[in-house]
Amino acid sequence: MTTPDHLLAIDQGTTSTRAMVFDREGRPAGQAQKEFPQHFPQPGWVEHEPEDIWRDTCSVVEGALAGAGIAAGRVAAVGIANQRETSLLWDRESGEALHRAIVWQDRRTADLCDSLRRDGHEKLVQARTGLLLDPYFSATKIAWLLDQVPEARARAERGEIAFGTIDTFLLWRLTGGQVHATDATNAARTMIFDIHRQAWDQELLDLFDIPAAILPEVRDSNADFGATPAGLFGVPLPITGIAGDQQAATVGQACFTAGMTKSTYGTGCFALMNTGDEAVTSTNRLLTTIAYRLSGKTTYALEGSIFAAGAAIQWLRDGLKIITAATESESLARDADPDQAVYLVPAFTGLGAPYWDAHARGAILGLTRASGPPEIARAALDAVCYQTRDLLQAMTADGAQPPNTLRVDGGMVANDWLMQRLADLNGCTVERPVVAETTALGAAALAGLGVGLMSSLDDISRTWQSAGQFDPVMAADERDRRYAGWQDAVARVRSGD
Repeated sequence: MTTPDHLLAIDQGTTSTRAMVFDREGRPAGQAQKEFPQHFPQPGWVEHEPEDIWRDTCSVVEGALAGAGIAAGRVAAVGIANQRETSLLWDRESGEALHRAIVWQDRRTADLCDSLRRDGHEKLVQARTGLLLDPYFSATKIAWLLDQVPEARARAERGEIAFGTIDTFLLWRLTGGQVHATDATNAARTMIFDIHRQAWDQELLDLFDIPAAILPEVRDSNADFGATPAGLFGVPLPITGIAGDQQAATVGQACFTAGMTKSTYGTGCFALMNTGDEAVTSTNRLLTTIAYRLSGKTTYALEGSIFAAGAAIQWLRDGLKIITAATESESLARDADPDQAVYLVPAFTGLGAPYWDAHARGAILGLTRASGPPEIARAALDAVCYQTRDLLQAMTADGAQPPNTLRVDGGMVANDWLMQRLADLNGCTVERPVVAETTALGAAALAGLGVGLMSSLDDISRTWQSAGQFDPVMAADERDRRYAGWQDAVARVRSGD
């Protein structure tokens, strides 16, 4: 009989679903990925079809196993990483969603958040959850679904429907409806979970008018989450790791010591700094969140969230059509006139940290008759770097030491020009790992801890390898001059709220 010695990660992201198989040393053995449609019913609204996500999840799992050349019986455990705050409700009996999932980028509840803020509720929200009142998080999305979907609230009160972020929905489907659970990192992004008591907060549930009956059980990130039925992939597969995508990337980057910082560049950009067992309250509009909860012990982080990183490059491709593939942005940016000061503020769905301006909208500034696609492409990539500096400066203002090294991951880090630009515009070394898809790696590592294939965080640290680093070469005065131009550009698109 073959001993299970591989780990399977399901990385369910905002624009695609990926599955990856890793060996016990953290080396990729096979993967498969599928993009799925985005739905924009109104300006500022973003939705996903849950059945698209479920269908693609099953498909990419089969594809990753085939790519690795192994049977499902070789998989010791499954880990799930997911786009976080994205929220949906489904029927407990049939498993069918009541409405498309409302995506984390969605701004439809901005007015509700404004009203709650004016009524003085943000202080309570931040004290309990570490979050700020913003449409980004799940609570107001849940409230919208309960109020707008016919009969949803009455059915919720009767216990007929379930709420979940995408991890919870996939777990429900993967276990044949047997397990309704999430992990602490995902619960921490709902705006109704007390990150200090590690429990759903009744006062916040009352504030958002959310019945407790719809909520999942909250478990450790390396907990036993049940198993798939044998008929799904041929043999039962234990599910022993779950984390929100950015927390999974923190694990995959082995940022286990207070002060270590990683930044993930995908659809959005998310920088997390490990703060150890201290939940640092930000005074600079960052988020206090859970990095991971392992075997009952919680580790916290400061987080800055940017809504549009890779999304800006997708816009160049799909909106402006000045590129046909995201990889073309690198060569185009290299051709840009270095003397032009063009800035793109990608506030397509508002601005995230540290501005939290849900009503801001995007703009391109500094255009001249000599400006063209190269300058716009460079401005889109520069925006990623400037927004990263916004986050790192806010962390420093909250009392953290500026990171000497920033560990980076995500699809955008394959762009060498961008990585050098990131180092130059932030004045710190940028280190890229051998396995750039650290979200999937982190999910696999959590599953490995849960099933005993990995014995400790040290095991994960030992498998992390650097693929090289980028050191800053830009003069400090030029760096600061360019950043001042960015700050001016952001000020021009702010809504004034």
